[in-house]
Amino acid sequence: MGQNEDSQQLATLKQKYGFDKPISTQYLYYINDLSPVSFHSNKKEHYTFLKKQKYNAIPLFTLAQKTIVLKTPYLRESFAKQGKRVSQVLLETLPNTFVLAVSAITIAIIIGVLLGIVSALYKDRWQDKIIQILSTLGMSIPSFFSAILCAWLFGYLLHDFTNLEMTGSLYELDDFGEAMHIKWKNLILPAVVLGIRPLAVVIQLMRNSLLEVFNQDYIRTARAKGLTEFQIIKKHALKNALNPVVTAISGWFASMLAGAVFVEYIFGWNGLGKEIVNALNTLDLPVIMGAVLIIASLFVIINIFVDLIYLWLDPKVKLE
Repeated sequence: MGQNEDSQQLATLKQKYGFDKPISTQYLYYINDLSPVSFHSNKKEHYTFLKKQKYNAIPLFTLAQKTIVLKTPYLRESFAKQGKRVSQVLLETLPNTFVLAVSAITIAIIIGVLLGIVSALYKDRWQDKIIQILSTLGMSIPSFFSAILCAWLFGYLLHDFTNLEMTGSLYELDDFGEAMHIKWKNLILPAVVLGIRPLAVVIQLMRNSLLEVFNQDYIRTARAKGLTEFQIIKKHALKNALNPVVTAISGWFASMLAGAVFVEYIFGWNGLGKEIVNALNTLDLPVIMGAVLIIASLFVIINIFVDLIYLWLDPKVKLE
């Protein structure tokens, strides 16, 4: 409220958001807002008074002074953005984070699996040692440091050659400030930086898993039949070696969707991570709470999806 704050306005604002109630009651209000089936008062002075434009609610039936409704989860309104819905704030940033995360994890999977295979095939040779050194460096360098380094090197020093910018998001205004356009080149640096650490992990896991699979009896049988190394990897070894890789990838992908805070903030990428930082700086608690709920939901969904992938990779895995 700034300098316009007075006792009457403060009391009105507290009543609007339910802050005049005990903490336990406020918590129940929040759970009621989140629940698809919720209870609402028929009295206008109550916080839970049913406003269809607020909740997009479908009334089911009335019980005493309460109306039970079916609605979409309501994450409330942002404090810092003039009453803008939290769901709208998150939906504006989540697609950008999704594009960035998918791009980064795709880079990590493709390059990581290929380099892991090469490293396993040339075990203890110079190719393997070089890949292991690069992999160790990739896991050791913090994301914020590699982001600053890449932005400075490729976006500033080598800008004339790369034509890449130090900062920028997926959608940007044109030179006249009239329309938004997609700038795919702004995706390159943050996607590469975000993919460095999972790439290093995938290389190590793929190498170690393949070396373990190569010692199995059925691989020796395949070699005795005269199959080439490429045929052995493609038909027999690769699928069985992917289990630990899938586990690692799922965790990294969920973390990326949760918001690559440092990478997004340094490159000015308008994603969930950057929005969380802005919300923390402005104490925009509804946005922070909504972001945490979205992140938790994404982790649950991705882990369930990974369990289903395990069934395809390893038929011995059965759902209880």
